[in-house]
Amino acid sequence: MKYEIFYGTKFKKDLKLAKKQGLDLQLIRDVIDMLEVGMPLPEQYKDHSLVGNFKGYRECHILSDWLLIYSKDDEVRLVSLYRTGSHAELFGK
Repeated sequence: MKYEIFYGTKFKKDLKLAKKQGLDLQLIRDVIDMLEVGMPLPEQYKDHSLVGNFKGYRECHILSDWLLIYSKDDEVRLVSLYRTGSHAELFGK
């Protein structure tokens, strides 16, 4: 059974910026497709939970400095896409 995907407002804005920056959006689409079917992300994506202000969210690496921040609720089968961008864009570092 598939997960529903919720595209947050900030995520949509971030995705437009990623497109402007010339990033290959198929790469993030591939990750979203895996999340949608409940597939664990391969190790190359370095999927892990976050702490601090982002507690309850997960982060994976689309590329080395292109991240996806999302949350996953197995009970209601919902993946919420929160942000995407570089470390500097997302964390100010």
